[in-house]
Amino acid sequence: MAVMIDGTFHIDDPAPQSYLQGAYERAASTLRNWVTQDGLFPPVSDRYHLFVAWNCPWAHRVLLARALLGLDGIISASYAMPRRTAEGWVFDTSGEFSDAELGATALHQVYARQTPAYTGRLTVPVLWDRKTSQIVSNESADIVRMLATEFDPAQLLYPNERRDDIDRWNTLIHSRVNNGVYRAGFARTQQAYNSAVLELFETLDRIEDHLGRQTCLAGDHVTEADLRLFPTLARFDVAYHYAFKCNIRKLSDYPNLWDYARAFYALPGVAATVWPEIYKQGYFSQSELRNPLGIVPMGPEVDWTAPSQRQLSLHP
Repeated sequence: MAVMIDGTFHIDDPAPQSYLQGAYERAASTLRNWVTQDGLFPPVSDRYHLFVAWNCPWAHRVLLARALLGLDGIISASYAMPRRTAEGWVFDTSGEFSDAELGATALHQVYARQTPAYTGRLTVPVLWDRKTSQIVSNESADIVRMLATEFDPAQLLYPNERRDDIDRWNTLIHSRVNNGVYRAGFARTQQAYNSAVLELFETLDRIEDHLGRQTCLAGDHVTEADLRLFPTLARFDVAYHYAFKCNIRKLSDYPNLWDYARAFYALPGVAATVWPEIYKQGYFSQSELRNPLGIVPMGPEVDWTAPSQRQLSLHP
């Protein structure tokens, strides 16, 4: 995997990501500055730019926050091409997958501008500051939280009275669902795979039961917890169920979860962030371990527009 070391791009990581007893371990993000009202990075319009990829679920949560909070006209974005190459995430020279912000043809060119020189993986999303010409953050959870608290005075996605509940759900969902599908798909032993898949479906079962009694995860209205769950749900039946062997059940086999997912999809701005065909291109890209021929399946057909029994809202 491509990596930066002291500001220099390397196609092959000389210290590749480790697997402990065959289990996949996600590397931590390292650029974690914050947008604050009185800090170096204030929340002002037209100052920040996002580098994202449609098929990345971590970037998707940021695009969801941006859409739900109506920040599309305040924070611009460049979208990488669906499949990574030897250079990592790349951009076309023109069109919808080009970078009009810096004219970059690959994401490593953005990271190369960082001071002090960056060492680490080349991930999306990236929150770029035009004024100081540097990356504010490459940690999706932090970027979502900044959008939810610093760019939205009402703090609708992270209301003070529900923060403990939201944080508990975030922790569970990240470990067992968002990252759980990757732990299953990237497992290199049967034991590691079994452990990840069982935890994943035990958690989905728990959420299914919870949503039988409640409209959203942390109350009656959409919060950051729902926003962080949805990207995995959006990819589940078209990608994770097949490509990552998360196939005990489909999302559509869960009456409450599937109804909830369709209700979330119906929220203003959400449908424009969902692109199943690109998900398949990414997750079924050629991989020696998971898909050596790189054949992308034509199905399944998933109808996200089917009516749901619940209605979701950001507002109390």
